[in-house]
This record gives sequence, C-alpha cells and structure tokens, in this order.
Amino acid sequence: MNTATELRTKLKNIDHRGYPAYKELRGQYNFGGYVLSIDHVQGDPFAAPSRLSVRVQKGKAGFPAEYYETPAKRITLQDHLTRLFGRWVSGGSFQAKGSGKSGLMTVSRCGQQVLERTALRIADGDVTLRFEAGFPANGRTINARELEKMLFDILPDCVQKSLYYANIDKEKLKKAISLCEDQQYIRECLDGKGLCAFIADGSILPRESGVSEKPMKDAVTFLSPESLRTTLNLPHRGEITGMGIPKGITLFVGGGYHGKSTILQALQNGVYNHILGDGRELVITDSSAFKLRAEDGRSITGVDISPFIKNLPNKKDTVHFSTEDASGSTSQAANLMEALESGSKLILIDEDTSATNFMVRDRLMAQVITPGEEPITPFINRVRGMYEDMGVSSVIVAGSSGAFFHMADTIIQMKEYVPIDITDRAKKAAEEYDNEAKSDLPGAGAFPEFNRKRCPQPDMALRKEDRIKIKTMGTSELSLAKESVELRYLEQLKDQEQTAALAYLLKYAQLKMMDGKKEIGQIVDMLEEQLAQKGLESLFEHGDVSSQLARPRKQEITACINRYRRLRI
Repeated sequence: MNTATELRTKLKNIDHRGYPAYKELRGQYNFGGYVLSIDHVQGDPFAAPSRLSVRVQKGKAGFPAEYYETPAKRITLQDHLTRLFGRWVSGGSFQAKGSGKSGLMTVSRCGQQVLERTALRIADGDVTLRFEAGFPANGRTINARELEKMLFDILPDCVQKSLYYANIDKEKLKKAISLCEDQQYIRECLDGKGLCAFIADGSILPRESGVSEKPMKDAVTFLSPESLRTTLNLPHRGEITGMGIPKGITLFVGGGYHGKSTILQALQNGVYNHILGDGRELVITDSSAFKLRAEDGRSITGVDISPFIKNLPNKKDTVHFSTEDASGSTSQAANLMEALESGSKLILIDEDTSATNFMVRDRLMAQVITPGEEPITPFINRVRGMYEDMGVSSVIVAGSSGAFFHMADTIIQMKEYVPIDITDRAKKAAEEYDNEAKSDLPGAGAFPEFNRKRCPQPDMALRKEDRIKIKTMGTSELSLAKESVELRYLEQLKDQEQTAALAYLLKYAQLKMMDGKKEIGQIVDMLEEQLAQKGLESLFEHGDVSSQLARPRKQEITACINRYRRLRI
C-alpha cells in the first residue's frame, strides 16, 4: 500500500500534464488514521466525477458494537454518518477551483427515509465511505495543487469530524439509534397485535408541499379515535398511544381535502423508518405493504389475471396474460397479482388512482350488462376472499362511492385531518340502503387459485452486450442497454439511488439468475438473500462499486423485473 507522502509526490509529478495522467493516481494510500482509495478517475473535468473511498478501521473509528449489532441499527448508524459527512463535505465542495466539475466533493443526499446505501457501509466495526470528487484542471490541464488541497486539507477534516466516534455528537447519534429501536419494536409488534399499521398520536402527516417531504408547519397533529386507540410501551420513549389499524378491510372516507390521501401516503411511506423530526417517525406499516393503482400502457408478461378478468371476447389467455399496452383495469389486476407474488400482506388503494371498472360494478350496470357479458370480476368481489383465504389486508380510500361499506371491517371518516370511527353508523346506513356491493354478487367468495409459476428466460441479446449501459431518470424510469423500464407509478420508490440499484439488480438477475427454470419469486428471494449477506456491493464483480445506490424493497424489485419489456416467460 502506498503512503500519503507518495501520493503527494505523484501529484507533483503530474502537475500541468494532460488530464489523462490523473489515472496514475489510482490505488490505495495510507493516511495514518484511514486509508484513501482512488477507485475511478474521470476522463476529463466535465465528465462524471471521480469515485473515491475512505476506510477507517474498527479500532480507530470506535463506534460501540451495540450500535451495529442488528441490521436495522447498522443501517441507522450508516445513515447518520452519511448525513454527517455530507454536511461537512458540502462546506468544502468547490473550495478548489478549476474547469467543469473541478473541486466538487459530494456524497449521497439522504432524504426523510433511512435507507441502506453503498455510500457508507459498516462491517465488523470498520467504516467504508464512498464519495465523488471532481479532480481539478485548468481547461484539460491538471491542476494538482488544487487536488492536493482537497485530499490533504479538506477531506481529512471532514473524515475526522464525521467518521470517528470520539469526535461526533454522541447524544444525537444515540437518539437516532434509540428511535430506530422504537421503530423496530412497533414493526415487530404489529402482527402479534393483529394490526397492519400504527400511527402514533402527535404525528404530523401533511407534507410541506407536493414536491417536499418535509413536515408542514402548523399542521393538525394526528389523534386516534378512542375505539382504535392502541397503547405501546417502547424501549426508549416508554408508553405511547396511537391508532392501530387492524388486519382485514379498512375504509377511509370523507370529503375532499380532509386528509384521506394524506393518511394513505403516510401509510405507504410507513414501510420505511424515518429520521427524527420528520413527523412520521412513529407511523409504521407492514413492511410488505404495496400501493396499488392503475397503470395504463405498462407491459405485462405472462401474469395470471384470471381471478379478475377472464372470458375476453377475443379469447385471449388471461391465465398467462401478456400485453405491450395494458388498459387501466388489466394493469391494476396485473399489479395486484404481482404484489401477491412478491409476498405483500397489505394492499393500499386510493380510488382516485384506480380504474373504476376494476374496483366496483354497480347493480344497475349488472342488470343491464349481464355477468356473462362482463369479463371483469371487480376488486370489491375479491377483497373479502383475499383476506380470509390469503391473509392479505386492504386499506382503501374512497371519496365518492359507498360501495365498500358492506365489505369493510373498519370505516374511518377523515374530517379536517381528524380520524373518526364511523363503522357502526356506516354499517347501519349500508343495511338500510340497497347497495350494489353485497357479498352475494357473482364472483364473490373464496379467492380463486391462480398460476404462480412464472419462469423468465434469459435475455440472450443482453448477454451478448460487451458493455451494458445503465441510465436512470429520478424515480420515474431506468434504461438497461437502451431498453426503458417505466417506474413512475411505483409510489413507494422514494430515492433516485433506489432506481439506480434496481437497474443493477435487473442486470444482475438477467445475467446471473434467469435460466427458464427459476420462478420470479425465487429469483427475487435469491437477490434479497444476497443483499442481506453481502450488500449492494456484491452486484459489482470487479470492486468498482457505485457510490450512489440505495436498497429497494422486495416489492419494487419484483415490480421492476415485471416491467422490463424484454421479459420472456
């Protein structure tokens, strides 16, 4: 291993040379308290910045073993240190001058969620931080003195202030770890208490704006209705109360702008832990929950949608249904069946983003268009069987139709952001009203058996590619070898680094796992096991790990594979 002094010497030797000479710096350098690795050098000052990493050994980093003894606490510690390094390094960015990205120093920008990232990983107490830096140049001529300033003055200060336990605010870190333990306690309590979600009293659910994840100032704080109030005794916060949403079928109703969609958004984001001050720290949802919606135009490959759609006029097979351009109803049916395939035990639905003919079918329409003429069995006729036969609960937001009153176990009215349990009143009204949603409609009852065996063939064209290019567009789209995968309707995808990770996971699955014998569920389980054991870093064969990946959930991995238009079953 090279020394820091040798790095200084190399910098002096390449000063004022052409930019490609920077590649001579690749390697590892011992700075005493840590090892600096220059892993990838950009081609010119205007290209994507260079990738570097810092490794601090356990004895020098000094973080208590109890802070990384479980995966959840380790991820929280990693998240906390990434944010801390990010704050310090942002002040040092662009202090070195030059052309293009010269002087840039950046690390992953963490949002409100706590996610596992390649930016920082702790293994057996050793801390490895990955970040990006723009190597300085004047035009395309190396300015080594400015890079020396970055690597010998700015970076060591940032490392000292963020990656050494002795130098950081220990109380803030302790609060982050304590919050994580409380969040995990609630998550682990849900099943035993017969709940699919929990919202703590005092939570702030509304967000600052439609493009901001930060809590709204002066928002109405959440308060559970007495009938659904649940008390939990957390490891650190002690006794708290909140609304426990029971397993089964829960319906949220109310007027427009009274908070129905806000509460659903909080629940769909409750699959992740949130940072202190987010307002939704103690909004905890079954981690397998999936937000279901219509998705016109999506690609579907070999999905059994027959529990909802069959006997099409064109005789098209709905047990192995495929299309390049799905309608609202077929896309929502496929999305639901794929969610079941991924192991989801909670389905979240907003009628505003659903296909009406998939959700309900009123009695008058049923009288005019007989069951034999209608290929769609609506969701309302399957929701009870889905829970009783498969243990899959549903939380539904409805503002214009009372069709689900008969089916729902719990009915909550949102009034000026305050939840009110109106189950008894709504049930009584439903009994007095000849509602179309009675369970004796055709198709109601047990959830039908369906085909789960979907074994994707390898994409041979992809395997012949010498260099597979990956591109991502926020959380809305990725491309693999110029083949686009639309992800914009996966509303629980929260970070563009998750999108990037999905691209690498799809590539890895295509090249290493798909053989026409393994089912999609098996492939995703294998990926999950690999990530749990070896991390996202294991997706890179030659050690040149991207510093900007965040781990997506099993549900989003499954959804990404299913939306790949070159998928063949």
